[in-house]
Amino acid sequence: MRVFVTGATGFVGSAIVKELLSAGHQVLGLARSDASAAALAQTGAEVHRGTLEDLDSLRSAASTCDGVIHTAFIHDFSNIAASGVVDLHAIEAMGDVLVGSNKPLITTTGAALVAPGCLTTEDMHSDPNAPIRHRHASDKATIALASRGVRSALVRLPPTVHGDGDHGFVPMLINIAREKGSSAYQGDGENRWPAVHRLDAATLYRLVLEKGTAGKNYHAIAEQGVPTRKIAEMIGQRLNLPVVSKSGAQYAEHFGWLGNFFAIDCPCSSEKTKAELGWKPLHRDLIDDLEQGTYFDV
Repeated sequence: MRVFVTGATGFVGSAIVKELLSAGHQVLGLARSDASAAALAQTGAEVHRGTLEDLDSLRSAASTCDGVIHTAFIHDFSNIAASGVVDLHAIEAMGDVLVGSNKPLITTTGAALVAPGCLTTEDMHSDPNAPIRHRHASDKATIALASRGVRSALVRLPPTVHGDGDHGFVPMLINIAREKGSSAYQGDGENRWPAVHRLDAATLYRLVLEKGTAGKNYHAIAEQGVPTRKIAEMIGQRLNLPVVSKSGAQYAEHFGWLGNFFAIDCPCSSEKTKAELGWKPLHRDLIDDLEQGTYFDV
């Protein structure tokens, strides 16, 4: 298949590109800068210059391919609602040119905010009234395309997709610990974060592309829920810093805006994903990656 990949040079997207190429697929990757274009070309993929806001460019690329994997997102936490609108319009634009083709359109969303406090399964849908709901409209639009002849599906990622080169929440937690002189967690630290290695996530995207069912949610979850206390303890161990519990104003002051995410209890199952697609995570779990990987290399 010839596959259009947005976010093709990102942390997850670059792993997907390599996974697709190694499986014999052709890749047309979206690149918005000269540096991204050069990096993408080095992998053997074709380069399509453009941005998420350039809807004509997205339509053009999607129309020339046998499927689309959409991983790009503008992670502007100061205006996350606007980023969600850009994401929605991008999905609608690419989806429109695939209508009636039965071609796959795989989009990306988060698992953490579907059903906080209880085990999230593939059958659950995101809550339009959740406090943080910037991807709800995109999720809904993706699933709706299944009724219009698109083999559309969602891949839900956990709060931490880990591995070498990670620049997400875990490195932020490490930087905060360095700055504050302690590694912290909220309360008893029993709230759970699911996790997956980026290479295992990339394999799942390929499987969904090749044999996923239209209108379904798939979970890129290798670990159902890692207690945040264990994450904080490993960070403290590696940095040789005290590990402390914080709550209320002290917790908010320590973590800033990231505290809203680190406090979420969001265990997530991937049993139905594994059963349907035969997906088997093979790489290091989160704690082992913190202990043995490159997170603390300076």
